[in-house]
Amino acid sequence: MLLWTMFQPMSIYRIVDTGPDFLVVYKSPGTNMHFQGQTPGLCALVREDLRMPALWPVHRLDQDTSGLVLLATTKNAARDLGLLFQNQQVNKFYLALTDKTPKKKHGLIQGDMQRSRRKTWKLCRSLHSPARTQIIARSVILGLRLVVLRPLTGKTHQLRVAMKALGAPILGDRLYHEQVYPWPDRLYLHAHTLCFTFRGQQWTFCCPPDEGQYFSHEKIRQGVQDLGSLVDLPWPALG
Repeated sequence: MLLWTMFQPMSIYRIVDTGPDFLVVYKSPGTNMHFQGQTPGLCALVREDLRMPALWPVHRLDQDTSGLVLLATTKNAARDLGLLFQNQQVNKFYLALTDKTPKKKHGLIQGDMQRSRRKTWKLCRSLHSPARTQIIARSVILGLRLVVLRPLTGKTHQLRVAMKALGAPILGDRLYHEQVYPWPDRLYLHAHTLCFTFRGQQWTFCCPPDEGQYFSHEKIRQGVQDLGSLVDLPWPALG
């Protein structure tokens, strides 16, 4: 039986590391990237706290997703880093939890994404401009599975839709998971690793999840640790 409590973020963000003309920032779940009404987003908060004249987000995370975000500190870096993401030259690795058994535990999920109802998307069988995601799923505790996701494309809601298509929507996903009570304390999706080459140097940044009742669970934390480097996992062939 799964029991839930309301999620309270430890902090809105924290600086994980820095590079040449960029910051690596941990974004807490529930934090918007940009202004939402009168509420400042991640970029504005970091810029104000660090008293910087400007910051540029070069990619984004959904409001309810936690994890690593790159913020450029110059226009040139914003352009160059943005091109890396646009050209799919950044390796991104996510962690998710699901309370269902996915139809596939190791493989490639791909298909065109089509608008559905309630601002959601669905995965189709066609492959005209497909979303492509590699997955590796492992059991960690009774009733929960830890899933490592590697998006090879950058479509809206791509990972959430892929998990839904596998019959294992992400825990706490208000759009793609059926209603349960009590509702989970957060969306259990976390951007764990970013790996890319910039200014002639290879960069790899990692940040394990630590917010949320289940990401804080001892056995799940151990399961994440046992994975080791997500980059070096036995990823399925892309054939």
